[in-house]
Amino acid sequence: MIFSTTELNQIDFTQVCETSIDTVRKSVDELKTFVKWDGETIPTSIENLTTKEGPYTYEEILEILSTEEWTSPIQEP
Repeated sequence: MIFSTTELNQIDFTQVCETSIDTVRKSVDELKTFVKWDGETIPTSIENLTTKEGPYTYEEILEILSTEEWTSPIQEP
């Protein structure tokens, strides 16, 4: 599930695969992040987010994360 980084403090990290606010991946502009969880049921701390986008399948999230919004272009020296 993708959501605004402003809502990171609402995530119960015992319900998701990431371990803390400090270990989540953020978009290039640091305005969005995402978490993943095991199982079909969306954890309550994620369900309660107001800026959520998704949920996405593994294949869908890989495609999203390969865009310029999530991956900085390689800078040539």
